[in-house]
Amino acid sequence: MPAPAIEVNRLSHAYGSRRALDDVSFELTAGQSIALLGPNGSGKTTLFRILSTLLTPDSGSARVAGFDVLTQAPDVRRSIGVTFQSPSIDRRLTVRENLIYHGRMFGLNGAALRRRTAELLDAFRIAARADDVAEVLSGGLRRRVEIAKSMMHRPAVLLLDEPSTGLDPGARDELRRLFEQLNRDGVSILFTTHLMEEADPCQRVAIMNEGRLVAIGPPRELCAEIGGDVLTFEAREPRRLAQLIGPDAVCEAGVVRVERPAAHRVLAEVIDAFDGRIDAVHVGRPTLADVFRRHTGRGLENGAEEN
Repeated sequence: MPAPAIEVNRLSHAYGSRRALDDVSFELTAGQSIALLGPNGSGKTTLFRILSTLLTPDSGSARVAGFDVLTQAPDVRRSIGVTFQSPSIDRRLTVRENLIYHGRMFGLNGAALRRRTAELLDAFRIAARADDVAEVLSGGLRRRVEIAKSMMHRPAVLLLDEPSTGLDPGARDELRRLFEQLNRDGVSILFTTHLMEEADPCQRVAIMNEGRLVAIGPPRELCAEIGGDVLTFEAREPRRLAQLIGPDAVCEAGVVRVERPAAHRVLAEVIDAFDGRIDAVHVGRPTLADVFRRHTGRGLENGAEEN
């Protein structure tokens, strides 16, 4: 049986008195994607830095592509492609030059370098812009160039920190399809995000909060654990409405939420009892945001400063 692409075992790390990671453990199967989902301050970026050998944990261990991040850091670096949240391509160079320059850093040259550059220009659908300087590209195209650059040396594992930052919905869809193709090609992907819709297509999601891993699994299975339907009400007196519904109703940011197995019955009762004071109602299946709220008692948007 092949070794996992990533193995994290009881990792902990603190910045002074603030504990950024607290006893985190999980594995990623080779050829799959996992999203580290959580708000700012959840510890996902700290974990990203440890896995990319940029930060040493206080305790615990981690292996990437079979190599220990502490004792075999050079082997880990040769096995990973890394894309940071902040842009790292040279805007004054062309797309082709950015790829060539990065390939040379990993020892590629001559015909092998030209061949690999051409392969990635084609695979990432940026060949038509190969001789354009990077500064004229859209945000989505620049992100594709960055990921292509990180794949020059054929890494087994791709690590990305908030890869869709600054991208519009169309570019995010393109990024999702790109990840799916990389998985089919055998590349394992770990990325951090605070966007539920970005994590949802992954084979697995690891939900983080205040340095702890609070839930992990396939998105559908995590959502199925909640059961029933999720109702949200916009009303003129939201706190009073929450009291009327019962102790399982939560009032947050002026919206009342409740999880019930028979939403249609609850809906009829509430509208009848609160007639004329409800402005909008939404009924839906549980989402990853509901999973996060179930485990933490707050919304994904309510985070602290990022670790």
